[in-house]
Amino acid sequence: MTTAYTIKDTASRSGFSTSTLRYYEEIGLLPEANRTPAGYRLYDEGSLERLAFIARAKQLGCSLDEIADLSKAWETGRCGPVQDRLRTVVAEKVASAQCQIEALTTLVAELSNAATALAAHRPDGPCDDACGCVTDGAAADAPHAEAVPLVSGRGVRGGVAPIACTLGSDAMQRRVEEWEQLLDHVVEREPVDGGLRATFGTDAPIGELIRLVAAEQTCCQFFTFAITVDSRGIALEVRGPGDALPLVDSLFGDRSVGSRA
Repeated sequence: MTTAYTIKDTASRSGFSTSTLRYYEEIGLLPEANRTPAGYRLYDEGSLERLAFIARAKQLGCSLDEIADLSKAWETGRCGPVQDRLRTVVAEKVASAQCQIEALTTLVAELSNAATALAAHRPDGPCDDACGCVTDGAAADAPHAEAVPLVSGRGVRGGVAPIACTLGSDAMQRRVEEWEQLLDHVVEREPVDGGLRATFGTDAPIGELIRLVAAEQTCCQFFTFAITVDSRGIALEVRGPGDALPLVDSLFGDRSVGSRA
């Protein structure tokens, strides 16, 4: 005998609200539910399986239109067509996420430059071309005010960046604490050539990651950072010259097991 679930039970089991279930039925994502003689909706195991599929698609960032298209493959009852379509959708979303990360990285760099400009010159009177309120002219001459691309590299104009941080002791301590809070979201670390790779969980604040990477380029230019997005997730690759590898490990490695250097 097929088990039947009320809309309240289905909402509890699926994680969707009752209003969402009604809406999904209205737009065709869910087939029309059976009804009791009193008119109450009844759902079966097939409905729960379909809702689990919808939940997974939403987790991957799919829109309702994309889910409706994916459902056509899911309704065949064969995994292969579903996987094929999902791979295409996921690949498109990875490319989109990379573009968003690049755009956010550029924005963070521009904001960092603006902050530097605003602190560089304070006229005694009206705003002028160098105060940073109406133009970005001061940012061009400000120390370390550089745009930070998706992959930011070490080195300075005319030479190699020294292995040193330009932050004061208090600011350095705050920066270390900010990195520690962010790195709590790391789910895996692995060595890479010249450094390490830290993969973040889905709950990681990516905006904070981009901000910190941009900030590090103003004070520790001997580091090389790369924010990557692939099938493993979003990750940060940190590299440095040979003499700086112990520092890379101490700052970004797994402190719960001690330094590997």
